[in-house]
Amino acid sequence: MTMSTASGGPDWAIVTGASAGIGRELARGLAAEGHALVLVARRAEALAALAEELRQAHGIQALPLAIDLAGVDGADRLTGELTARGIVPRVLVNNAGIGVYGMHAGNPVEEVQALLDLNIIALTRLTRKLLPAMLAAGRGHILNMASTAAFMPGPRMAVYFASKAYVLSYSEALAEELAGSGISVTALCPGPTRSGFFRRARMRDDTLSNDLADAAAVARFGLQAMRRGQRVGIHRVRNKLLVLAARVAPRRMLAAIVERVTRPP
Repeated sequence: MTMSTASGGPDWAIVTGASAGIGRELARGLAAEGHALVLVARRAEALAALAEELRQAHGIQALPLAIDLAGVDGADRLTGELTARGIVPRVLVNNAGIGVYGMHAGNPVEEVQALLDLNIIALTRLTRKLLPAMLAAGRGHILNMASTAAFMPGPRMAVYFASKAYVLSYSEALAEELAGSGISVTALCPGPTRSGFFRRARMRDDTLSNDLADAAAVARFGLQAMRRGQRVGIHRVRNKLLVLAARVAPRRMLAAIVERVTRPP
């Protein structure tokens, strides 16, 4: 059954990139908690199927919105749809993101731009546009999808790694700005995870690791970190150790190590 706010309306959560992978599992976890859901991604059929699954399984409201957030007006279209329906989110999950693999000089400019637009611009613009209403409500959570990639330079995925560094820094700064407001901000930092990410980036699944995390496990961890108000949530002990090493290692050494890891076989 859908959770209600103090005013009696449904307790809405917005999940971007909800059609597959970690985003789909985050939506399932939020639905199990009783949230009404706005599901956002490009693939209308996959969203509609997920929305119906969650309605049937949990008796919640689920609104699928097929919007390409990497488009010029993607975030504005989404906020327009929410305003028209009077939806103020209790939870905002900025999960949508893509990777581009290959030497930077050879990557299509259009793909690089789409990555920047989705991973950075849409996330920032959507948060900025929704935050005032969340602040007026006086409570809520923002969960931003960062990565262990945020802690190091990433040859052959230079723009993707840099975009996640932005998400991490932005999230930590925003969390400090919002301290005491009733709104928490969490940057979720998983390592390589079993999802459609590698296929879309034109990479082999085992390029970065032979031991991929399960998307459902990452989602559970992320929601727990969000509920605790944790500012940075690093999934798996091995990834925490990796981040600790990255923080003390020389940056040039880190770049050289990542270059070897991402080198084609």
